[in-house]
Amino acid sequence: MTQFPTQLETPSGSIALPLFLPDGTQGVVRSVDGQDLMSCRIQAVQMNVFHLMQRPGSSTIQALGGLHKMSGWANPIFTDSGGFQIYSLLRQQSKRGSINDKGASFKPEGSDRKFNLTPEKSVQLQLSYGADVVICLDDCTHVDDDISEQEKSVQRTVAWAKRCRKEFDRILDQRRGEQKRPLLIAVVQGGNEEALRQQCAEQLLEIGFDGYGYGGWPLDADGNLLVDMVEMTRKLIPNQFTLHGLGIGHPESIVTCTRLGYNIFDSTMPTRDARHGRLYTFTQDPNAGKLNGRFFKYIYPGDDKHKKKDLPVCPYNDSLINSNYSLGYLHHLFKLNDSLFPRLATMHNLRFMTMMMESLRRFR
Repeated sequence: MTQFPTQLETPSGSIALPLFLPDGTQGVVRSVDGQDLMSCRIQAVQMNVFHLMQRPGSSTIQALGGLHKMSGWANPIFTDSGGFQIYSLLRQQSKRGSINDKGASFKPEGSDRKFNLTPEKSVQLQLSYGADVVICLDDCTHVDDDISEQEKSVQRTVAWAKRCRKEFDRILDQRRGEQKRPLLIAVVQGGNEEALRQQCAEQLLEIGFDGYGYGGWPLDADGNLLVDMVEMTRKLIPNQFTLHGLGIGHPESIVTCTRLGYNIFDSTMPTRDARHGRLYTFTQDPNAGKLNGRFFKYIYPGDDKHKKKDLPVCPYNDSLINSNYSLGYLHHLFKLNDSLFPRLATMHNLRFMTMMMESLRRFR
């Protein structure tokens, strides 16, 4: 049996797999800079064309030299197509836009401008930004949507992926010899319908891509990972291809998906939790063996019980926090609402995530 890939080669460098990508949707991982990310051993980040085309805007990104130069991050950058964000916006506020076979048009909250995003434009923008890994525009659904919506989503996702492939190849043919080749990823939709997931995967494989992603909301109504569907989708994609668990960021879900053969994950969860005072800590040494059971827990530095604790947040984490600062001092920063807190907290949670991925690479 073909083994799952352990490395991914991109124009900006090689990446060890499995991999967690912090989301810097608008060109920044909130509260930290590139040097902070490097100190946390982050290998790559993910940004989002839906947000970037609005702020700072495509012309600004190009004027500032592309995403790498603008953000001060020389390592690989994945760019999401915006399919999930369009779906989220229009599902909550249908008057703000529409989706049809051509693409999507939308007017974000607080904006007087109407944006249009087609499969071709999504690819054009991502490549113009200097992305190392480009993700095809897909038609996202909720897992509870009825089967007619799921069928429409699969048909549209495959048609859009074909158009993305064509535009990607056209642009790269024009660039031939100029630079290393970026990668193109297609997204498997189909909701919770096995037959539709299979149909979508087979048709995308026939078109041919560098890797694939699990599309759609990966959780049920109770917030539990859809393990059966996630596992089934991995079996549909040959092992030699990477499979990206789009939006999957809960540590337990990542461990489960990695052991099912997923290679790449992205989420805003660890950095958002950090800014709001929820830190991740290991309950066992991730360097000592396979992560089992409740291998982590949350600590809330803002709780008054931590006020005088002269202890590190986590004895196993080698982040800047644990090397230099006590839990009591973090409590002090949190209560002061000082800007140092979100930086230190974000670095702590990101180092937790990279230590977890390092452990999974060794002891999967």
